[in-house]
Amino acid sequence: MPELPEVEVVRRGLSSHVVGRIITSVDVRHPRAVRRHAAGPRDFEHRLAGRRVDGALRRGKYLWLPLDEDPGDGGGEAIVGHLGMSGQLLVQPRDAPDEVHLRIRFSFDDDGPELRFVDQRTFGGLALAAVVDDGLGGRVPAPVAHIARDPLDPLFDEPATITRIRRSSAGIKRVLLDQSVMSGVGNIYADEALWRARLHGARPADRLPRARVRGLLGHVTDVMRQALEQGGTSFDALYVNVNGQSGYFDRSLAAYGQEGLPCGRCGTPIRRVAFMNRSSFFCPSCQRGPRSRHAPER
Repeated sequence: MPELPEVEVVRRGLSSHVVGRIITSVDVRHPRAVRRHAAGPRDFEHRLAGRRVDGALRRGKYLWLPLDEDPGDGGGEAIVGHLGMSGQLLVQPRDAPDEVHLRIRFSFDDDGPELRFVDQRTFGGLALAAVVDDGLGGRVPAPVAHIARDPLDPLFDEPATITRIRRSSAGIKRVLLDQSVMSGVGNIYADEALWRARLHGARPADRLPRARVRGLLGHVTDVMRQALEQGGTSFDALYVNVNGQSGYFDRSLAAYGQEGLPCGRCGTPIRRVAFMNRSSFFCPSCQRGPRSRHAPER
């Protein structure tokens, strides 16, 4: 599933190729792609015709395209999207052949390239949503209002996030993945940041000293910035940017997906364990498991 760096790469592509253009028509090819738009595919198509795309924004793993104001929209609307497991937003020439899993096509009044939503597994989707106050000093589409700011957000509140993390007795990896605590961190970058911090994902968050959590957040930020510089992480052809190109941060991974390979620090084989219907990868030597709760870490 695309995580923050991959979604940010797509956002930047949309900002370059879609912002400022006026939508002339929308063709929903599969109703599941707009299942979060309660009024249905035809309403989605009708309400977007003639609207201008005024921006390309992101919070965590959510993208949205703010639209020009419409007197009937009640204060702002946006196309909000989540890529799910395999969603792609591609900018394609109008005469390019349809993709096998093309779900939605956007055409524009300049007769330039189309915007296409392609999704093999149909877990992702787009919707038209009202823009609301998020309670954090910003305005976001309503479906995104519950999502916390992410570490790459200029307004990310690190001290408050550290406090929220340390209030939880859950394992630190589980807390990192909680999008209401801090958004954008998924399985890949959680494992990478924990490896860099020499922390086992099962360590209870409330037993970690504040300085240790601050250091971990620094690693989270660093690993995502480095992934962003390399276009994200691509394990297959399902994650690509708007031009269909794959990222290459998978070549730099130290823990995730490295089962059986030697740890880059100590040489111990990386281990994989089941975690929340996924997998966790860690070094059993560098990342020791949690101690008894009767012996809190100092």
